[in-house]
Amino acid sequence: MSLVLGIETSCDETAIGIVRDRTLLANVISSSMDEHARFGGVVPEIASRAHLEAFLSVLQQALQDANVKLSDIDAIAVTEGPGLIGALLVGVAGATGLATALEKPLYGVNHLSSHIAVDYLTHQEVIEPTIALLVSGGHSSILQVNDITKDVRKLGATMDDAAGEAFDKIARIMNLGFPGGPAIDREAAFGEINIDFPRGLTSAEDWRTRPFHFSFSGLKTAVARYLEQTPTHNRADVAASFQEAVVDVLLQKSLRACQDSGIDRLVIAGGVAANSRLRQVAGERCQKAGVRLHIPSPGLCTDNGAMVASLGSLMLSGGIAPNGALADSALAL
Repeated sequence: MSLVLGIETSCDETAIGIVRDRTLLANVISSSMDEHARFGGVVPEIASRAHLEAFLSVLQQALQDANVKLSDIDAIAVTEGPGLIGALLVGVAGATGLATALEKPLYGVNHLSSHIAVDYLTHQEVIEPTIALLVSGGHSSILQVNDITKDVRKLGATMDDAAGEAFDKIARIMNLGFPGGPAIDREAAFGEINIDFPRGLTSAEDWRTRPFHFSFSGLKTAVARYLEQTPTHNRADVAASFQEAVVDVLLQKSLRACQDSGIDRLVIAGGVAANSRLRQVAGERCQKAGVRLHIPSPGLCTDNGAMVASLGSLMLSGGIAPNGALADSALAL
């Protein structure tokens, strides 16, 4: 059984995970989120410096949690993109140094594929082929996964704001704080879904020409205008109705991808996959549609090292040659 160490530094989390095949041994995360909160979003330079400061302590804690030594590691995996270039460089440099010193194979992995690969740590069922909905602060994509290590195809993506970004912006307008996803999720629990906000890219023409693409800018504008024009609004109702519009579009398009492809499996991953309403409605709609649903535990939805280690482990066990790592902020599938 192979022991793989995974390093994730694509945004504001300095994260290192260690897995033995499909068993998670350690998952340590140091977030610089509090340092970004006063700016209402992630500041790349602050994130990069935070990665430098946290890297060694996170590595030491992961080894301690897994009860292993660096010399026990069989391979190292690291996120090489997409992400913030300065942040990525810290992880890639650290991983390259470790791999060179230990004379171990190094796998550079795609951040988006890693989010899906983490499912292998929580479910024993083989999920390939599958449709994957990846939703986070920077990405909203529908993917067809034929082989997680080498054949992941993008069916559609956001044309403007990602879902998580829309959550952040609306939360800022509503003075709910940053990050916006958890804040709106909490506020929505006290509200009713009673405002009919628009569902972007769901017209008949959109379903014909771009069925798997997303757009949340119009929704964001509609919510902002409603708040401006309705001074006596109920904040919880606005949060619940906005959240419902996002969830509805995400699941309409994901299940359409399952239907059109003939694939009866759906994996939902990324930070927004921790949203309680998305998880609830996804369960209901997938059951009705006869689609098997996989969603990682909330702790494995946000950026973490376990997902990188999981994909690295699958590449190692699959006989894929080490590819080294080169930071690429715009890395595509």
